[in-house]
Amino acid sequence: MQKEELLHLHMLLIHIKKYYEGITNEELPTNRYNSLAISPVHIHKDKKAHKEALLVLGDEIVTHIHGQRMPVVTYSTNAASTRVAAEH
Repeated sequence: MQKEELLHLHMLLIHIKKYYEGITNEELPTNRYNSLAISPVHIHKDKKAHKEALLVLGDEIVTHIHGQRMPVVTYSTNAASTRVAAEH
């Protein structure tokens, strides 16, 4: 993966974190990520540092969301349409 792609994914995870905080009105704890002292705008940092930050931030987001008691969404086969749309 190229450094530019890592920077883009890093920024995307920051947006995901902020979106989650906005819809839940709770701060998502990112202590390990914060201790790395790197953000997507630090383009002078090397590729390895951004990769580590990306993985740590992703892990903290997923771990936090997984720990929440969110309602389980179930799929009902009765609600499914028997018709399938196809693009040509």
